[in-house]
Amino acid sequence: MRVRQLQLTDFRSYAHAQVMFDEGPSILVGPNGHGKTNLVESLVYLANLRSHRVSSDAPLVRQGCEQAVVRAEILHDSRRLLAELAIVPGKSNKARLNRTDLKRPREIIGALKAVAFAPEDLALVRGEPSARRRYLDELLCSRYPRFAGVRADYDRVLKQRNTLLRTAYLAKKTGGRGPGGAEMATLDAWDAHLATHGAELMAGRLALLEDLAEPVAKAHSRIADGRAEVALTYESELGDGLTADRDVLGARLAAALAAARAKEVERGSTLVGPHRDDLDLVLGDLPVKGYASHGETWSVALALRLGAFELLRADGTAPILILDDVFAELDAVRRERLAEYAEAAPQALITCAVAGDVPDRLAGARYDVWEGEVKRVL
Repeated sequence: MRVRQLQLTDFRSYAHAQVMFDEGPSILVGPNGHGKTNLVESLVYLANLRSHRVSSDAPLVRQGCEQAVVRAEILHDSRRLLAELAIVPGKSNKARLNRTDLKRPREIIGALKAVAFAPEDLALVRGEPSARRRYLDELLCSRYPRFAGVRADYDRVLKQRNTLLRTAYLAKKTGGRGPGGAEMATLDAWDAHLATHGAELMAGRLALLEDLAEPVAKAHSRIADGRAEVALTYESELGDGLTADRDVLGARLAAALAAARAKEVERGSTLVGPHRDDLDLVLGDLPVKGYASHGETWSVALALRLGAFELLRADGTAPILILDDVFAELDAVRRERLAEYAEAAPQALITCAVAGDVPDRLAGARYDVWEGEVKRVL
């Protein structure tokens, strides 16, 4: 899989942009703030319906404009796909595939598979559990696009349930009697929905983790010269010994919700479910978070992304590899290890402020990005 052409309209700093890409490595060179990361960010968004830089859509639309449009021509073996996405902050985005309107934007997921690594990925190791949940869910949806619907259904049910719990919490806080029989019956119904959708999402994550553990461990061993082994463990309020069995998970989740009911009413929030789970990272015998050095943190973050790349490639579709301003952050050994992966990718898009930061082995097409203009020079 590779991107042949990218077109942007009112995306970030670009009123209009059109870039043709070759297979193999392409280097986007330019000072910070001149638009090189905006180009690859648009492809990350097209692949995942999320940016790797910001949590909301508003910053993606050029100031003063109502929407941004990302259009990419994607080559996959002998097939050609034209994927188009209109990003409309505050409203539903619109997606088209081969000029046919899609009912839901999430139906475009899978048209482009991309794995991106950026300095922000240190949050996968050092940051909050939400970053690691997002990592798992994006990879899960990339492998099996139907899980985008599962995740959306779970988020919808969680929002409705939290609204009901918040209402009960406020009633008690203001001196009311709290939720009555009708409210509790409604909450029981939302519990059943949450257990069903939550179990399906958790089963997908657990199955993914079984497949992902080995590629991540191998990538880390390669990057860190085998100095320590990294292990991945799924952490949940449901306890240990979880397996990817939806029925078992649904029963355990339903029981946990019932046990937490009183506490949830007191706090006005759902305290059990996959929205609170985490991916535990262990290096050797110690947790990565709080114990790993700066270099070890980079190695683990790299391994998570490169393990995802290898897993998707093993599935039969090698994704494009996006490396956004990372070579300048790495030591010589890690640069070379990362370059080996990029060299083997069908297509690698690499951004940097200084061309010399990128190893010579990745010499390929080069684009200068200056004040929003993209010019191919090699």
